[in-house]
Amino acid sequence: MNVTSLGRILVVDDEPKIRSFIGRALASAGYATDFAGSGSDGVRAGLASRYDLVILDLVMPDLDGRQVLGKLLTARPDQAVIVLSCVADVAAKVDLLEHGAQDYLTKPFSLAELLARVRVRLRDEGHLLVPPLAPPQSSRPSRPPAWHAIGEVLRVGDVSLDVGRLVADVGHGQVPLTRLEFLLLRELAEHAGEAVSKERLLASVWGYDFDPGSNVVDVCVRRLRSKLGFELIKTVRGEGYQLVAR
Repeated sequence: MNVTSLGRILVVDDEPKIRSFIGRALASAGYATDFAGSGSDGVRAGLASRYDLVILDLVMPDLDGRQVLGKLLTARPDQAVIVLSCVADVAAKVDLLEHGAQDYLTKPFSLAELLARVRVRLRDEGHLLVPPLAPPQSSRPSRPPAWHAIGEVLRVGDVSLDVGRLVADVGHGQVPLTRLEFLLLRELAEHAGEAVSKERLLASVWGYDFDPGSNVVDVCVRRLRSKLGFELIKTVRGEGYQLVAR
């Protein structure tokens, strides 16, 4: 497969670990990727070459993302840009979208969500994406997915997750969650009934190059259990964690 057929992407972020993590994910998904480690380098790269998409950090030490966005769109008004930021303020998101960004994703982000938004942006820009391989045939009867969305609420069994408000309800009333707790619970909900490894949870929820020996997943699981009940998340020895959907 020619990787450039899926699109050419410029990643502008001053944190090497984030650039490396995003770059590996994009390369594995079939995208050609270039990098810039500062806002000024991002402007130079974005003006020197034509990119199907720019993934742009908002907070950088030289030129911030707003300035980079403005310079890129002044020269290339049709440039597609996804902004990444640790700033979760709604007004900041609206401001960036009104100034021409196509999307805004708050750090820490889910890797699966980033790749999904990349695919949407490139599809909206009219790129012809290579169709995915057909899934292998199975003799087992098909079954509906374990979780589904109703508006801004995701449901799996007796668990509901309110995306907009970051709250969970397991039948005893709504419980507020931190963003990381919410992302972890959502990842487990998307694989309800299956064991999800700590390595996968680190990659998809935290989105950074944590040491696989890190205990941040275990700590977050303990917090979720204390809030929602110990029986909700089961430890599968040697495999990871599993959401018990009833």
